[in-house]
Order: sequence, then structure tokens, then C-alpha cells
Amino acid sequence: MVGYSLANNKRFDNPISCVVVSLAVFFIMMPQTVSATLAATSELVTDTVTAADVTGAFTTSYTGTNGMFTAIIIGLLAPTLFIKVSGVDKLRIKMPQGVPPAVEKSFNVLIPMLLTLGAFGLVSMILFAGFGTDITALINTWIQTPLRALTTNPVGLVFIYSLGVFLFTLGIHQSTINGVLVEPVLTIVLVEAMELYNTGGIEAVIAHPDLYLNMNVINVYALMGGSGCTLALLIATFIWGKWQPSKEIAKLGILPGIFNINEPVIYGYPIVFNIPLMVPFVLCTALGIIIPYFATVAGLVSPTCIQVPWTTPIIASGFLSTGGDIRAAILQVLLLALYVVIYLPFMKASETAQRKQFEMAGDQQ
Repeated sequence: MVGYSLANNKRFDNPISCVVVSLAVFFIMMPQTVSATLAATSELVTDTVTAADVTGAFTTSYTGTNGMFTAIIIGLLAPTLFIKVSGVDKLRIKMPQGVPPAVEKSFNVLIPMLLTLGAFGLVSMILFAGFGTDITALINTWIQTPLRALTTNPVGLVFIYSLGVFLFTLGIHQSTINGVLVEPVLTIVLVEAMELYNTGGIEAVIAHPDLYLNMNVINVYALMGGSGCTLALLIATFIWGKWQPSKEIAKLGILPGIFNINEPVIYGYPIVFNIPLMVPFVLCTALGIIIPYFATVAGLVSPTCIQVPWTTPIIASGFLSTGGDIRAAILQVLLLALYVVIYLPFMKASETAQRKQFEMAGDQQ
């Protein structure tokens, strides 16, 4: 999927070939041997265990959450190299006239594909023969594990996510930071929590505090109405707002806001470059991570362990993501009320500033 999207973004005329290259390179970069444990059983011997190195096999542990970062990185690197090599005219196989375009495309990418696969095969061989490792093991050791240690503790997660949300107030989408550093790791943690829930129920997840901070915590508690929990801003505007343009934007933004889509608010209210609203925009996000985490640690709510779409409205998202814990839905309502109280004075300050700007613009005209 990553390779196909990259090919489309680069306007490459044969994106399917990038899918083939990405998948082939992923398997090429897997370990050359797989350690297997063989248990021999009979009427007399029931515990004899033999370990063996098996070739020509793939380990399924690398096709799950452990291989996610590898898949993303290979999905970016392999097609990039392949597209660049494909741009060399001398490597194209010239076909006679009358050959169907689909066949011609297949032959045009044949040599670049072989060169790309060969290059990654050489890297895989060097890692295996020279260092006794593979690319996924290296990525897990040097990238995935440190990122997980940073993003699955409340301090690190609040810092990184707050930074991304703050950039959103400057017009830079928060996914620039959070979509790269946080969301892949938290998604991996969520998948592990889901696997535990499927095998042992909610009690199995409760027994693993290291899984409490996952992607659902962000979507369920820290993004009510979208980034910055702007659903609270809309509610505050409806109840106490007096600036008519803001109330009109609130009317337009409330329906998508219920489903956690807030671009009309970000750019219409606006949030971007609106200094008074920057503070609650970042603060509510931080509180939406800290409070639910410690509520989960204290046993006041069940941990989120079932993936729900990020567009799921509040109450429903809290109830469903925790396996039917009504306390999570109640916590969402309490948090939303807190967010409204936090937004209120800053919303009024924003209205005052916008009214002054409007009056100054009228005087200048």
C-alpha cells in the first residue's frame, strides 16, 4: 500500500510494479534462517526438545506488529530506488511496434526490478553473513523499541503530541509530527492489546499496564471533535458566544465535529494563528492523555483495547473501545465538560480580539 501510494504521488506510470517490488524486497530482507523448536513425543519420551535452524521459511512474527516499521520503511525506500532506476532509458527493453502497452510496460521495468531486488539482496546478505542479523531486528532495536519507550509513557507522549498539536495552530498539520513518530507505535500497541483481549478478555489487558497508552487513548479521549478537542469550543460558542461570525462557523462545524472532523473550525473559526485559542487547544489535548491514563492505572476505567474508527462520536467510542465499560463513556462526558470550562475564557478573549480587528478594518476603509 505504501509503495503504491508513493508511485502515484510521484506520477509513476506503473504503480503495480512498485507493489511487486515492495513485497519482494520485504521477503528478501527477512532472516535467511528461522530457528524452530521440534518436540518429539512417544509413549516413553514426552519432553524431548530439539532446536534446529530452518531455511526456506518465513517467521510470522515479522508479518505482524514487529514488521510494521520494516514494511513502512521498505515501502518507501524500495519503490524510490526502483522508480529512479526505471528512469534510465538505457535500461529499458525496446519492444517492436504492435506490442500491447501492458506487455511493453512489463518489459520496461524488468531490468530496473532485477537491479533493485539485487541491491537489497546484497544488503540482506551482508547483514546476515557479516553481522548475523536482519533489517527488521535492527529496526526493532534502534527505531521501534526507543520510540515505543518514548511514546508509551505519559510524559513522552504528552510532549510529542502537544508539540504536534501546537504546530497545527501555526498551520502545519499535526500529522507531520504525530503521524510519523507517535501513531505507528501506538497502533502497534493497540494491536497487541486487541490480541490479548481476544485471547484472555479485558482482564488480560488490565494485567499489562504497558499497553494502557495506545492509539485509542488519543482518538477516544484526546481528540474529541478533532485535534485540540474543538467540540468543546463549539459548545462554549453556542452557549456563551456573542460574536456572530464565530457562531456561524460553529453551526457549520458542529455536525462534522461530532464525528471528530474539525477542519472547518481549524481554518474557519479560526484556530490557526489565533493566539488566545492556542493555549486551550494544546492544554485540552495534554489533559486528554494524562487524565484517562491515570484513571486507567487507578482502575476507574478499563483500558482501551478494541479499535474503533476515529470518526466514532464520543460516548459510543468510549463504551466500544473498552469492551463495553460505561465508565469510559462517563469519563468522556466529564472530560468534555472540563474542556468547555477551559475553552470558555479563551473563547471570549478570541471574540474580543476578532471584534477589535473587524472594527479597525472598518475604520481603515
